[in-house]
Amino acid sequence: MARKKKADSATPGTTENTENPGRLKQIGLTYKMAKRVDRRIGWILSAVGLGTFGVLLAIGFLIGRPIYLGLFGVLIALLATAIVFGRRAERAAFSQMEGRPGAAAAVLENMKRGISFTPAVAMNRQQDIVHRAVGKCGIVLVAEGNPNRLRTLLAAEKRKMARVVSDVPVHDVIVGDAKGQVPLRKLRSTILKFPRVLAGGRVTEVNDRLRAMGDLLSNMPVPKGPMPKGLKLPKGQMPRGR
Repeated sequence: MARKKKADSATPGTTENTENPGRLKQIGLTYKMAKRVDRRIGWILSAVGLGTFGVLLAIGFLIGRPIYLGLFGVLIALLATAIVFGRRAERAAFSQMEGRPGAAAAVLENMKRGISFTPAVAMNRQQDIVHRAVGKCGIVLVAEGNPNRLRTLLAAEKRKMARVVSDVPVHDVIVGDAKGQVPLRKLRSTILKFPRVLAGGRVTEVNDRLRAMGDLLSNMPVPKGPMPKGLKLPKGQMPRGR
């Protein structure tokens, strides 16, 4: 009983203490990931932190309040270091994602509310892919792959959407670093810069119409024939004919 009480009493403490180590571990993993791409990140963060603290401390000596501005400088230095670290880590993450299939989908999926995202609405055999986002700016088709082949996919998708929503503006974006393309790191800001022309209710209506039209995944044909042995069905769904 005594051992059980000790275990129970230790449990709350362990749950409280595991939060901060988890955050610190996440920061450490992010730093290691960024350092693989940005070798100078450690020197840059040190320069930003020490430089910010040194400037404020020097101002404190000039005005006769070194302790006050020294403490204030520590807080400002930590804030400046965190901001620079976040931006460089984000840039490093984008550099690792660039060129990989589905990178644009990851960016679109993490956009803020107000954007309805549907991945892989069109694809060809060469794995060139088109995603769709619907927001207050209208419809945005985001394409990944070979630009020459993507133009055919985009044109076909626009014709298909015109049957359902012909009065909604459509923007097309090809992700890449060539001329006329949008780099992956600027994809989010590019979409947010499009003029807002739809109200919130209209966005939902347009998205529902497009979803009713179906996408690549929902339109995939279901294989015919007998059901494979050992296939588990969700509860409440029984195969027909049994």
